[in-house]
Amino acid sequence: MRILQLGKFYPIRGGVEKVMWDFTEGLSLRGVDCDMLCAMLPSDDVDEEHKSMAVREGRNTVIRLNPHGRVICVPALAKKAATMISPAMVRWLRSHRGDYDIVHVHHPDPMAALALRLSGFKGKVIVHWHSDILKQRLLFWFYKPLQDWMLRRAWKVVGTTPVYVHESPHLAAFQDKVAWVPIGVRPVEYDPARAAALRARFPGKKIVFSLGRLVGYKGYAYLVAAARSLGDGYRVVIGGGGPLRDELNALIVAENVENIVYLQGYLSNEDVSAWYGACDLFVLSSIWKTEAFAIVQVEAMSCGKPVVATKIPGSGVSWVNGDGESGVNVEPCDADALAGAIKSLTGDEATYHDYSLGARRRYERMFTFDMMIDNVLKIYNQK
Repeated sequence: MRILQLGKFYPIRGGVEKVMWDFTEGLSLRGVDCDMLCAMLPSDDVDEEHKSMAVREGRNTVIRLNPHGRVICVPALAKKAATMISPAMVRWLRSHRGDYDIVHVHHPDPMAALALRLSGFKGKVIVHWHSDILKQRLLFWFYKPLQDWMLRRAWKVVGTTPVYVHESPHLAAFQDKVAWVPIGVRPVEYDPARAAALRARFPGKKIVFSLGRLVGYKGYAYLVAAARSLGDGYRVVIGGGGPLRDELNALIVAENVENIVYLQGYLSNEDVSAWYGACDLFVLSSIWKTEAFAIVQVEAMSCGKPVVATKIPGSGVSWVNGDGESGVNVEPCDADALAGAIKSLTGDEATYHDYSLGARRRYERMFTFDMMIDNVLKIYNQK
């Protein structure tokens, strides 16, 4: 069985690319031949941790993970509306269409869908439905015919939660071939000394951690407003950069929570892990269905950290965070509800301890890396 993961871009920065990378790595480590085809801008470089595995093959950069797995980065001309413009992706797939039994294309990515359409590939196609296209509404109507073709062409349509694939209006006509595979991660490992040093910055305070790009759908304005109700016994740490940084800083001043909320900007992998270790709980304040799963919840659970998340209609976020088990889910766009949930989880040691154990148990029962690879292999092996 030869598999190609198709779509998105390198370097790995978002959840979709991470899932593609993890599939490629996890499957190839089990002896399944699996490649990943993506696009890369000329201005981008191979991440330091991957440079020892990277080679140039003509204009392409190939990262050799192991004898059974490669990440093939073809050049892109530009990146527009979060999509790589890469004629090279079409050419590569046409040239190698006979090398694979299954093409596993990751949606949303119009370039990948176009490459598949023009490739002439005759084998099985799996469409991985990470999310509906919500932001680029005007451009979507130009893309919709290609999306509809891809769904008709698909042998299986795989989502990340049962909620999303069953409630997406785009998948209503394709429920007979819908399946779902929860995203799994390896448990976050952190340096205890580094985590202790972060906790020491806020002695005697309960640390609330959140992580993500500073963009509208993350709902950080409501988390900042919630800090006002939390008071001085808490510190809210938000990791990540983005276009709303200045706006959020202004809101922090307006809410008079400069001593409670801290925007950390971009965090290294080591710092992210250390904050997971240092925090008391994790908050996902997202407000739009653009947040379809939120891997960060699972990462926090792997550290035994309870989660406060939001009940976004049609999204799988609140399915990932088991209400009453791994944490509490509240209505989106409600600062008071966020603050109340944070207080309820940290109000007494016994309650916090139960949720901490529940978070780790839910991770081990549903969201491990090996479970994810097992589940996708089951789909590949179906007749």
